[in-house]
Formats: sequence, structure tokens, C-alpha cells
Amino acid sequence: MLTWIIATIAAFFIKGLCGFANTLVFNSILAFGNNNINVSPVELLLGYPTNIIMTIRERRSIKKAVFIPTALLVIAGSIPGVFLLKNLDAVIVKIIFGVVVVLIGLEMLIREYSNKKTKGSKALLTAIGLLSGLLCGLYGIGALLGAYISRVSDDTKEFKANICAVFIVENTFRIVLYALTGIITLEVIKKVIILVPFMALGLFSGIKLSSILDDKVIKKIVIVMLIISGIALIINNL
Repeated sequence: MLTWIIATIAAFFIKGLCGFANTLVFNSILAFGNNNINVSPVELLLGYPTNIIMTIRERRSIKKAVFIPTALLVIAGSIPGVFLLKNLDAVIVKIIFGVVVVLIGLEMLIREYSNKKTKGSKALLTAIGLLSGLLCGLYGIGALLGAYISRVSDDTKEFKANICAVFIVENTFRIVLYALTGIITLEVIKKVIILVPFMALGLFSGIKLSSILDDKVIKKIVIVMLIISGIALIINNL
């Protein structure tokens, strides 16, 4: 249980700090010695209230033009997911997405250190948006979603508000799916109840630190976490 506690505090500290990547941290720490089917539902139920809390905190920064179409893309991602999972190797798909995430993250990091602060063409943003919805809808992975919303958000508060609002939609969909398929069990719920205080500790510590750090520093942390997310996707599926 100690490993679960450490994973929970670390994952939701990162969540409070930059608004996403909690799944990456949680799964990475618990990947050794734990079956993914036992890890994912716990992280999902722990993460659901954190998205609600952060969305409420930053509700004034929600942009309907970003949140609504992105949420629809995430839901739509489950539709082609049925076809892809039956006809394509999911491992290959994840590796490809991982490469895309790393490339986008590196491009964003280069732009952050240059004098050119453009957000890119609408065609590129649309493509990233479609791919992010597909990846998140298929696997619940928010790396590419983070890359997309980061590019269309003006500041950290706006980024956190919109990505967490989208995650609420995606989480709700997966909770229903997990419940119907029996993935969420009594044992999972018991473990979640035990870990809730540690989730709160990590989350509010991250939120507190984010209020102290400069907005540019937070944005760079977000970009670095995107790159790490992409690398982790590649390595975990090789």
C-alpha cells in the first residue's frame, strides 16, 4: 500500500501543478508488479473529483470555443476506437501517438524560447484536436489533448480550466463503461477511499505551488510533461 500512497501523492501533486499528467505518473510508478486493469480504475476514480475541483476553481477561464468541440472530439474518439481496436495493433497506434506528442512538445518548447509566439495554422490545430480526441477517447491518455489545449489557451489558468473540463466528460464516459463491464469492483472502491486523503494532499500542494510559481515556468513544466508523456508512451509499448 505504501507504493500506492506514494504514487497517489506524486500523481496528484503534478495534477495540481500543471492540470494533467497524473495518469502518466500514477501508472508509471505502479507499472511494476500491478496489472493495468487494477490500476486504471483506481486512478480514474481518484482523478474524477480533482477535475471537478480544478474546473470549479478556474471556471471563469473556461472557453466554450475550446471546451465544447474538444469534449465532442473525445466522445467521438470512442466510435473509431471500436474499429481500430479490432483491426489495428493498439501498441503500434500508441507508439505513433507517442512520437507525435514528443514532436509537438519539442516544437512548443522551441517556440517558447524564441521570439515568435504564434499558435500555428488552423489546419494544424484542427489536426491535433482530432488526434487528441481519438487518443483520449481510445485510451484515456491526455498527452496529445494537453498539447492541443496548450496551443489554444492564453495562460495557465485557461489551460487548466479547459483540459479539466474535458477530462470530466471523458472520465464520466469511462466510469460508466468500467462500471458496466465490471472493471470497477468493491476492492477498487475500498482502495480509492483509503487513498482519497493522499490524493487531496498531493492536489492542493500542487495547486499551492502553482500559485507561487511564475506563469511562464508553469507553461514550461506543462511542455516538459508533454514530452515525457510521449516518451513514456513509446517506451511502455516497445
